[in-house]
Amino acid sequence: MNSNKWLIVLLIPLLLLSACGPSKPEEITAGELTFGIILVGPKNDHGWSQAHYEGGLYVEENIEGAEMIVFESLNPADKPEATLEGVVDEMVDQGATLVFTTSDEFEEDTVGVAEKYPEVAFINISGDDAWADGQDAGEAPSNEGNIMGKMEDMKAVAGCAAALATETGKLGYLGPLINFETRRLTASAYLGARYCYENYRGIDPNELEFTVTWIGFWFNIPGVTLDPTEVATSFFDAGADVILSGIDTTEAIDVASQQAQRGEQVWAIPYDYEGACENAPDICLGVPYFNWGPAYLETSQAVIADAWTQAWDWNPPYWDDLTDNTKTAVGWIDGEGLTDEMKADLDDFISKMASDEVNVWVGPINLQDGTEYVPADEVATDKEIWYLPQLLEGMEGPSE
Repeated sequence: MNSNKWLIVLLIPLLLLSACGPSKPEEITAGELTFGIILVGPKNDHGWSQAHYEGGLYVEENIEGAEMIVFESLNPADKPEATLEGVVDEMVDQGATLVFTTSDEFEEDTVGVAEKYPEVAFINISGDDAWADGQDAGEAPSNEGNIMGKMEDMKAVAGCAAALATETGKLGYLGPLINFETRRLTASAYLGARYCYENYRGIDPNELEFTVTWIGFWFNIPGVTLDPTEVATSFFDAGADVILSGIDTTEAIDVASQQAQRGEQVWAIPYDYEGACENAPDICLGVPYFNWGPAYLETSQAVIADAWTQAWDWNPPYWDDLTDNTKTAVGWIDGEGLTDEMKADLDDFISKMASDEVNVWVGPINLQDGTEYVPADEVATDKEIWYLPQLLEGMEGPSE
């Protein structure tokens, strides 16, 4: 048999396997898909909602034929008459077979619309209904899943950056409302700050003041929430020189910029959106941000391939490159406010977190009321972190 015939014989089984085997989701580049994204705020908020909107754009860019339907600002202040069910009804009428509901505010109603439309896949962001070990296990119908980025790691990085920069030893945390998510994120920032204050600054971490003020929602609603601009100003008036934001919008860095323009030495760490430092780059220490594109793309590809199954995904950072938006679920971008020395220390901290040499959730960790929560030398479980019942000992601000 000549060489050409041998080549044909060898190629036939490979071609058959290629034709019959399932395509990997990442290889799908085209398909009919209409998907909806329901935002709690505007798609250009430079924060939480914009990050989700850009995640949807990432799907459209990477799947030929995919079409996104966006509903903005589903909240009691902006659209008091709108309901999640009504929005989903319209999206399904337009052909949506996948819907992302992008707030814990939508968690309960997502269960209802998933039951109403069993042929549509629903993803609630930040919820736990589909977590087999979660407190709400069993509540999600089979066509509903949950996705969340493991922002706790990036909040620890943010806390470290704040501790490296502060000269007053006073940090302010601009918080939204109080729930499990916001407590664990705020606590992660505090634990990161304590570690770096002690190990890089050489200062007793008990001397670090970390104050949390909750405004009452994810962004300002006049007459309903505290005004985040006034809260940020009050932090600086009380001697804080770094504000970390936990809300969806940009008031922390905006107020810090105003203070800096008056000659004050202050910094800010915004949140949610990778471009958030752009508001005031000189005084920005960095931004911990969500990157929804990879998870949204993987989910969309699975729906197209009819291969999507219910899951609870708490997606980690891509430690090799926290700015690789093709891979990481959460990221960190250094700000111009970091000095070279601060950046070197922060890089070292990140490297040690990546290798598990440092885990800020190792005990002893006590709750705010003094109750032991994580014993000495033990590592907090996912459930202990996710369902943190109080702020931690040493943090100032209400837990309920």
